[in-house]
Amino acid sequence: MGVWSLLSEAAILVLILVVICFLVYCGYIHYIHMKYDHIPGPPRDSFLFGHAPTFMKQMKNNLVVYDTFLEWVEKYGPVIRLNGLHTAFVLVISPEGVKEFLMSPKYNKDDFYKHVANMFGARFMGTGLLTDQDYGHWHKQRRIMDPAFSRTYLIGLMGTFNEKAEDLVNTLGDNADGKCQVGMHDMLSRVTLDVIAKVAFGMELNSLHDDQTPFPRAISSVMRGMLETRNPLVKYTPGKQAFIRDVKENIRLLRKTGQECIERRMQAIKDGEDIPVDILTQILKGAELEDGCSMEDLIDNFVTFFIAGQETTANQLSFAVMELARNPEILTRVQSEVDEVIGSKIDIDYEDLGKLKYLSQVLKETLRLYPTAPGTSRVIEEEVIIEGVRIPPRTTLGFNSYIMGRMAKFYEDPLVFNPDRFHPDAPKPGYAYFPFSLGPRTCIGQVFAQMEAKVVMAKFLQRFEFELVEGQSFRILDTGTLRPMDGVICTLRHRREQI
Repeated sequence: MGVWSLLSEAAILVLILVVICFLVYCGYIHYIHMKYDHIPGPPRDSFLFGHAPTFMKQMKNNLVVYDTFLEWVEKYGPVIRLNGLHTAFVLVISPEGVKEFLMSPKYNKDDFYKHVANMFGARFMGTGLLTDQDYGHWHKQRRIMDPAFSRTYLIGLMGTFNEKAEDLVNTLGDNADGKCQVGMHDMLSRVTLDVIAKVAFGMELNSLHDDQTPFPRAISSVMRGMLETRNPLVKYTPGKQAFIRDVKENIRLLRKTGQECIERRMQAIKDGEDIPVDILTQILKGAELEDGCSMEDLIDNFVTFFIAGQETTANQLSFAVMELARNPEILTRVQSEVDEVIGSKIDIDYEDLGKLKYLSQVLKETLRLYPTAPGTSRVIEEEVIIEGVRIPPRTTLGFNSYIMGRMAKFYEDPLVFNPDRFHPDAPKPGYAYFPFSLGPRTCIGQVFAQMEAKVVMAKFLQRFEFELVEGQSFRILDTGTLRPMDGVICTLRHRREQI
């Protein structure tokens, strides 16, 4: 009897403690509300969860949450408050805000990047160039990496860009009968994977011809994992446990591949072999300059470049194909430019890229409507005033190129695909276009990516006429980056006069 009495008293005590903790938590949420509720924003879905139910519902239905943010910005103003459980962040859709907070090294990235550094308890990108929150350490890494993205080095990549792009068009040519349906996103993802693997790490993946290669699926899995980290409760959701295990397994695959690649290069250096001045060489040079740089630190940057160098370019190219197929007059115009500049040449020269001006406009307009990395964030340590709104210290600010690119305030008829917006003489809205971010932490690989995209797209336009298969939607799938949901399924025909 005494034992049961003790157990009952213990249970009551635990219950009391749980209630006290819950009340304290509610008090903290109330404090956050009081701290931020002077900032405009939509009504919360609930006291406890804030706007999280809206976010989760949209993720479940494969909707792009930024479209909802756009509606809220147009209704409540350029600075809005968003709540999730016990946290709040502020979305800033203001060119002045973009200029102030992205162009300055004073503001660090926020804690979201910790979820990318270590995803579901597994080290993913660690302290790589994308996720490093310490500006001083990041700057040291960036300085080490810069030679691998110099003009001289990039010009030297034209051979590989041509080789892999030629492999792509030859593979596509086998199905260019006007009947076979080709998933362009899948094919473009494979060729960009082959490019980054070879030019950055000296690896020949041959994923264009190897349907068994695990890397395309591994990248898709970890990108989906990045999206799911937006849900703070995902780790505790029973239905997500198999998914989380799969993500962690694919993280291990990518990091193991990185380790093996690094160890091979280290051995080649030790044996006195000639080695290229590529990203991997720069990663290893960084290890020499930094005391205590571990193998895990080296792998961080391997994974960062391996994924970022493939995913964003593949998505941009896929959206470009989709929009050109939907706009035949633009397609005709850009093909005419390619015919004039490239003609029937097999290899595209570096000098040719500068002459493909309208193609550059097409690619830039693609990133305006479909920025594959749509946003970034910064943390302020002191109180600031943005657009007349007081923002408390230690607040995360979000900046979003997708939203700004779709606002009539910045672009006339913003949902119309119009490459002439980027004609050299066209007016440009300042600090409303930043698909590669801006300022000191702008993407180191943006010139690399646009060179690669131009070569691949020029060869594709040179060789093929293409049409979208009927019945596809033009919806966007948010997987951490943005990609076309239906995969851009096309039928192809040879442009025989150009062969």
